[in-house]
Amino acid sequence: MGIYLNPGTIEFQESINSEIYVDKTMLIERTNAALRTKQKYMCISRPRRFGKSMAADMLAAYYGKDYDSAALFDGLEISYCETFSTHLNKYNVFKINMQEFLSMTQNVDEMLKVLQKRLIKELKYNYPEYVDCDNLVFAMQDIFSYTGQSFIVLIDEWDCLFREYKQDEEAQRKYLDFLRVWLKDKGYIALAYMTGILPIKKYGTHSALNMFMEYSMTNPGNMAEYFGFTEKEVENLCIEYGISIEETKAWYNGYGLYSHNKQEDILYSIYNPKSVVEAMLRHRFGNYWNQTETYEALKIYIQMNMDGLKDAIIEILAGNSVRINIGTFHNDMTTFATRDDILTLLVHLGYLTYDVEKESVRIPNKEVAQEYINAISTMDWKEVISQIKDKKYALKFQGKLEEQSKYTGRILAVGIGYDKQTKEHSCKVEVLE
Repeated sequence: MGIYLNPGTIEFQESINSEIYVDKTMLIERTNAALRTKQKYMCISRPRRFGKSMAADMLAAYYGKDYDSAALFDGLEISYCETFSTHLNKYNVFKINMQEFLSMTQNVDEMLKVLQKRLIKELKYNYPEYVDCDNLVFAMQDIFSYTGQSFIVLIDEWDCLFREYKQDEEAQRKYLDFLRVWLKDKGYIALAYMTGILPIKKYGTHSALNMFMEYSMTNPGNMAEYFGFTEKEVENLCIEYGISIEETKAWYNGYGLYSHNKQEDILYSIYNPKSVVEAMLRHRFGNYWNQTETYEALKIYIQMNMDGLKDAIIEILAGNSVRINIGTFHNDMTTFATRDDILTLLVHLGYLTYDVEKESVRIPNKEVAQEYINAISTMDWKEVISQIKDKKYALKFQGKLEEQSKYTGRILAVGIGYDKQTKEHSCKVEVLE
């Protein structure tokens, strides 16, 4: 058992041992079907804390050689499938968290150098008679050629470089080129499985990694149910923990993802698993999803100078949906041609949910709405109130436009500001109607 090569079952075992574990092992049936086919390249993109890392741990525990993990999966859904024993513990598995290597190095060149060095070290230890070079591709080719043993490569946080080196296009290209040379059209690859927040970066009219099938928040394919909790799974937890189902839905529901299958298309209501687990264990509703993050990131995007963006944000904050075109998004965090590109990014980050049938976005739930409140509370209240007045949202509280008012009292707009230097809040109240 190695650190990166066939890393064992410990991390997945910890997930199973946890007080709350929801069985997602049927994902393995999907990956089994893709093994050694033209569909063997899979890229899953979901927001933070949607179970991507747990799924990678599960796949490593299932496929990896040098250990027997049959007992670990005993009683789980995949254990009843015909293909369960066929592929169990049959492959060399590399499991890599790319964020780990990025955090330990100063630039992309050093990151890729350290990554290859560590992987080759483990290959030499396990196959000393076949590995006599310091080139990762050659080493894996030689092992496959002489032994017939193929590899499964699992890359978690594959897109971390695009999130941290947002403006460094040269670094991004080097990284994509490395992945392409390492993975594309290689016989030693039985499965290449990547997870991240962003879909694969587009350059020009093509992608350097165009061999990958992508399963994203805007097009989940047949992978919708395997990341995040489904409504049925959440209802079962609510019953077990004596928590209000309706209140749980209000706080954490709202991501509607279609699963497209031969028999039918199924619309899943997906919940953020981190938030649901925290709410169950604490017996208290709250904002748990982005505890380790900051609303500053959201604030940066919603106040960008882009035609129509501010109007769209105001519409969304009023609880409405806004139609968008997701087709122009470049799958990065800097290339924005229209307001729709920014709104599409917010979908991938989890701040909006996308309705594929209506081609529109909205805020998914109460938890995410709180993130918008946190962000706007530190923005210029004058601008926000001015837009609300211009858009006549007061009339929406009173009744539909041109209808008789159902409410005859005053409607107030409250703007709250925060000065980081003085650490003081300010409040302004204006009469809208």
